Amino acid sequence: MYVTCKKMESHSEVIARLRAAFCTRVTIPLQFRLTQLKALLALMEENEAQIVEALHKDLAKPKFEAVLSEIDMVRNDVCYAMNNLKTWMEPEYVATNLATKFDDCTIRREPFGVVLIIGAWNYPLQLILLPLVGAIAAGNCAILKPSEISQATEKLLAELIPKYLSQECYVVIRGGVEDTRMLLENRFDHIFYTGSQSVARSILQAAAVYLTPVTLELGGKTPCFIYGRLDMKTAAKRLVWAKYFNLGQSCVAPDYVLCTAETRDALLPAIREALEAFYGTDLQQCPDVGRIVTEKHWSHLMDMLGKSKGKVVIGGESTREEKYIAPTVVVDVDGTDALMQEEIFGPILPILTMENLEEAIDFVNAREKALALYAFSDDPKIVTTVLENTSSGGFCSNDGIVHMTLPSLPFGGIGASGMGCYHGRWSYETFSHKRACVLRSWALERVGAFRYPPYSDANLGWLRWATTTKKSSCSVM
Repeated sequence: MYVTCKKMESHSEVIARLRAAFCTRVTIPLQFRLTQLKALLALMEENEAQIVEALHKDLAKPKFEAVLSEIDMVRNDVCYAMNNLKTWMEPEYVATNLATKFDDCTIRREPFGVVLIIGAWNYPLQLILLPLVGAIAAGNCAILKPSEISQATEKLLAELIPKYLSQECYVVIRGGVEDTRMLLENRFDHIFYTGSQSVARSILQAAAVYLTPVTLELGGKTPCFIYGRLDMKTAAKRLVWAKYFNLGQSCVAPDYVLCTAETRDALLPAIREALEAFYGTDLQQCPDVGRIVTEKHWSHLMDMLGKSKGKVVIGGESTREEKYIAPTVVVDVDGTDALMQEEIFGPILPILTMENLEEAIDFVNAREKALALYAFSDDPKIVTTVLENTSSGGFCSNDGIVHMTLPSLPFGGIGASGMGCYHGRWSYETFSHKRACVLRSWALERVGAFRYPPYSDANLGWLRWATTTKKSSCSVM
């Protein structure tokens, strides 16, 4: 276990130190929060080359993808928070009734205290720093636990965070599974976890001991509907980009395609054309094609592909030594196939054929709710039908992934794909306690006196009149 502080401390000592700092209220003023956010922005801008290098060591991530999905997403979120933080921190006034007419009735956003942020390896920078933006903006102290799987990025974060942010309020803890388990034995005021559903269950069990609130950003099998008329070449380009970005190691990557047999037959040559246009004819040598994060993950993906009863029609090539798997498409797959039992999280795309849209919708609704759901069609009725008859964390038509890049939209799952959300204002809300406040005046005591004993039906009638919410004037036909 490694802790980025001046001397080696136990987990409990680190948490106690941060809690003591929080109790001084140093994180509460607007200026402190803005200063820390500005420092985080400087960290991103002044160390871009190092960040890109670390991400390439971990995942062979191309610079283009690293900048777009890790660096700029964090930068944009930091700037969005800095631009709006003063407004977010203002008390929110709420409606009152006659009994509270002269009172200040507001919702105050207050920090939880010391929060724990556990990141994932597939976007090892973004998935730690985006939640941190919200934690800082909301006025919390934070312990960061990057994934030990992405070792180069973990090491870089441990070096950079204490150089730029307050060491009394923000700490990086390094270590493996056992270190994380020991860390979770301590009390936190909020836990933010990004990762697998299996680990999320352990997080919830640990949090239950102290009744700690939890945000879970998980994943699932993201479906992609392709129905009706559409520009197949453009659809294939967007599908290929979304699926094979980061070599498919994205929680919002299309996990499988649902379409008719006729659409599949038109889609396959368009996918081949898009892959060649993007990556050339020798994909393994293309610098824009990443790698699987570890041999263990590579083996798991190849095992799934080997057990599949489907037919590989595109790709399938692999090299263990390079942790390389070619962008792959598999057809003749059904719901019982090995590729349909868990989230693939790699460059393997099964295509399932359904007779019609209704059958495809029923197929999706019979399974766990996904983190994202995509519908490709030129027919707005088809898009609307999919949107209104399914449920998922997020939805995007005629493209993939892009919905999560907007800081004005909440990003999060539902059911097995997670609980809670973040990005932009939603990160601030996630790390804030909404405190209901009534600052009472001494006015209207004559009305307030109706509540005092001795009780009477007359006083009850006056109180009900003064406190009852009136019915809306609109009617339902």
